[in-house]
Amino acid sequence: MNAPVLDERDLADALAREREAGRTIAFANGCFDVLHVGHIRYLQGAAKEADVLVVGVNGDESVRELKGAGRPVMNAAERAEIISAIRGVSYVTIFRERSPGRLIGDLKPDVHCKGTDYTAESVPEAEVVRGYGGRVAIVGDPKDHSTTEILKRMKAEG
Repeated sequence: MNAPVLDERDLADALAREREAGRTIAFANGCFDVLHVGHIRYLQGAAKEADVLVVGVNGDESVRELKGAGRPVMNAAERAEIISAIRGVSYVTIFRERSPGRLIGDLKPDVHCKGTDYTAESVPEAEVVRGYGGRVAIVGDPKDHSTTEILKRMKAEG
């Protein structure tokens, strides 16, 4: 069964219920434009950090701002649905900003998970997380996978 894709209000309500039940919350985020094994390993690593994993998926406009023309390849609703089908993912939401900082500040997950292309010190949202008493975890495999590189390879071979 797929994890629910919720708007921020419904997600906040769901997380309140999870906390009332004594569960811990992890948060991970990304564009997830063309899913690859690095994404799976990142999300499965994040799922091990807490009882519940929330995944924030960048909205279409923020992906365009971050990745450039021609992106995203798939729209946000489709990307969110794909992420919701990954084992270990509990909830998915789509956020509009380039950074998940505001959303993290609103949801206050116990742990914010980032991929291995970061260090605990270089995570942009680390100050927000530490400000409410959360922690940052670096999860997943080495950053050997890239949607941008996959798309370049497909275009060159296309």
